[in-house]
Amino acid sequence: MNTKKVLVAGATGYLGQYLVKELKKRGYWVRALIRNEQQKDKFESVDDFFIGEVTDPKSLKGIAKGIDWVFSTIGITRQKDGLTYMDVDYQGNSNLLKEALHDGVASFQYISAINGDKLKHLKIFEAKEKFVEELKDANITYCVLRPNGFFSDMKDFLQMAKGGRVYLFGDGNFKLNPIDGEDLAKVCVDKMISGEKEATVGGQDILSQNELAALALKAWGKPIKILHLPDWTRRLTIGALRTFTSSKTYGPIEFFLTAMAEDNIATQYGTKRLEDFFNQEVDRMKKE
Repeated sequence: MNTKKVLVAGATGYLGQYLVKELKKRGYWVRALIRNEQQKDKFESVDDFFIGEVTDPKSLKGIAKGIDWVFSTIGITRQKDGLTYMDVDYQGNSNLLKEALHDGVASFQYISAINGDKLKHLKIFEAKEKFVEELKDANITYCVLRPNGFFSDMKDFLQMAKGGRVYLFGDGNFKLNPIDGEDLAKVCVDKMISGEKEATVGGQDILSQNELAALALKAWGKPIKILHLPDWTRRLTIGALRTFTSSKTYGPIEFFLTAMAEDNIATQYGTKRLEDFFNQEVDRMKKE
């Protein structure tokens, strides 16, 4: 049994749930931040629940009491509750950090995303990296991880492939190595133990977008039909979204479309393969 007590913020999210499982597997005492009582049902074994909202500092009082390590995967994904990236990805994490500093937490790990430090002009990263800077300036041992896309993010390719054709911008030769949540959770804990301050994290398979699209089509048993759209249509789409929608709507799409126009290759970790994930997802979707 590890003597360290750990707080996981963002525990109900894709990565957060894997993190809780990995920490419990290694014998850590785990406190999970949740927003309401009903979310307790998502967990099999957690030592302590703390109910609060990262955007409401008063609700976080005492959250870090007795805690040695904080892991935060807090960030807006697809919520539509009127909050901005600055409200959640920056201010929410900042509120959490203040509590950690107040209660003498030893280490704070924050999960940003690949190339966040180079893409601060994107709304999503403007907020994430503002928090990264605050964390680095704070009087606390920090760890910033920038993972590649999750396997779960690649489901967009599967959804397209279901219709028998995948659309890509440009020639489809840019590469990425997405990572499974379970593999990433292991890396998160390993990096916290080793004390590494910053790292990019990706999966084993480095795939071009064409290869990724082909895997998605193959999972559905479809012939390989990939349509390459000229890159100006991607740029036009970003411009139109910025003009006609709110940052909440365009933020994730802006990030996705920007990422599609360059290589996103992170240090390789883990054992899980995207092809297996696609096959499992298709089996699941067929049963639904």
